[in-house]
Amino acid sequence: MNIQIKIQITDLGGVTHECNIAEFDKGFGCVAEIGLSIEDSKGLLLNLQQEIVAAQAQAFCEAHSTCSCCGRRLRRKGSKSVQYRTVFGDIPVDSPRFYHCACQPHTAQTFSPLTALLPGHVAPEMLWLETKWASLVSFGVTVDLLKDVLPIGKQLNAETVRRHLGRVAERMESELADEQYNFIQTTAFEREKLPNPAGPITVGIDGGYVRSREKGQSHFEVTVGKSIPADRPDRYLGLVQSHDEKPKRRLHEVLKDQGWQENQQITFMTDGGDSVINMARDMAPAFEHILDWFHITMRITVMHQYIKGLAHHNLAEAEQLARILRQIKAYLWNGNLHDGQIAIDDLVMDLDEVETDYASIKALRKAATEFQTYISNSAWMIPNYAERRRYGERVSTGFVESTVNTVVGKRFCKRQQMRWSKIGAHLMLQTRTRTLDGTLRGKFEQWYPGMKSASPVKLAA
Repeated sequence: MNIQIKIQITDLGGVTHECNIAEFDKGFGCVAEIGLSIEDSKGLLLNLQQEIVAAQAQAFCEAHSTCSCCGRRLRRKGSKSVQYRTVFGDIPVDSPRFYHCACQPHTAQTFSPLTALLPGHVAPEMLWLETKWASLVSFGVTVDLLKDVLPIGKQLNAETVRRHLGRVAERMESELADEQYNFIQTTAFEREKLPNPAGPITVGIDGGYVRSREKGQSHFEVTVGKSIPADRPDRYLGLVQSHDEKPKRRLHEVLKDQGWQENQQITFMTDGGDSVINMARDMAPAFEHILDWFHITMRITVMHQYIKGLAHHNLAEAEQLARILRQIKAYLWNGNLHDGQIAIDDLVMDLDEVETDYASIKALRKAATEFQTYISNSAWMIPNYAERRRYGERVSTGFVESTVNTVVGKRFCKRQQMRWSKIGAHLMLQTRTRTLDGTLRGKFEQWYPGMKSASPVKLAA
């Protein structure tokens, strides 16, 4: 059977134009012939897009072909064809150039209306799609994916996608306000008048490592966080602290986007690192810092593994050390910091007195000494974990560990051989976190209001 598809376009003057956009023959003898194929749909969408874009561009240029002051018809200098890159193909558009009217002074003699309409010559939805998918998978896979399902222009390549993503991330960065030391803006009296918040917000912050492309450096650290309010969707946070100059501002904007108010409790759960603590310091009046239980047990588990090896050489000493470790874990779990620190001191002293030919005894002693310093420096952040658990409160940033894997591992490290510069990783983190928490589309709609969903298309009966 022969199928022809036509469209009608009615311009602002009421004149209707009919266009043939597709014609193809379709069989019906097997299941593969039923309906449109991918190639059929690509050709159909490309032709349809060409007609619509050409009509819109012509109408826009016609509307700007007269002087806005005196209404005189502008003289036309000439025209050229420009490429407008869209989701449904690269569309050639006729771009006329007009002389400015002499009734007003101008810095240039001529202008092109489409320069204002199509800056960058890339459709916003095309930028959004490229940014979204390049934030999830590699640049090359993004190109292959888009070309498989859409009539994307042949000129699209991985380098183009990388540049476009960088442009989007840099625009986000340019909108970020200046850094501040203190973000508390209300007095205690003013906070009493604020409405009661829905519930506390838990913010977990941790770090991961990315392969570095800089000479003399194999990896560098990135900081990743997750903000979990009681009544709103979660938000991700990502940055390279050695590059970023606005870490506190970035965290503040995430909280603000979630509707946080200054009488609302915030719990920061971290690994106790100074850089992470400083990022959250003076962020909110009602806050607490908690050393997450995961990082404590991780260090205890490492020492347990060493002690298992020691048991093959000094069984009695190993059993005694294992008993002390269990006591330390129980003391810290129940918030008994006094007895816990005494037990840690006993562990360090007992290890110094152990005489053994165990090869890893130095590593065990070092781990115990570092744990002693770690607990001593973080003592002010150690709560009664057992009590928090009984009341259903979080005691660990296990959710942040999964966040590090989601944000960093799956795009930067695991199965990815690409090496990153600090600025490249930082920009990628800005788009990837927004893609993962579902706010990237909203940011584009803020920039380009025309992307917002309008009334549904009216389909013919």
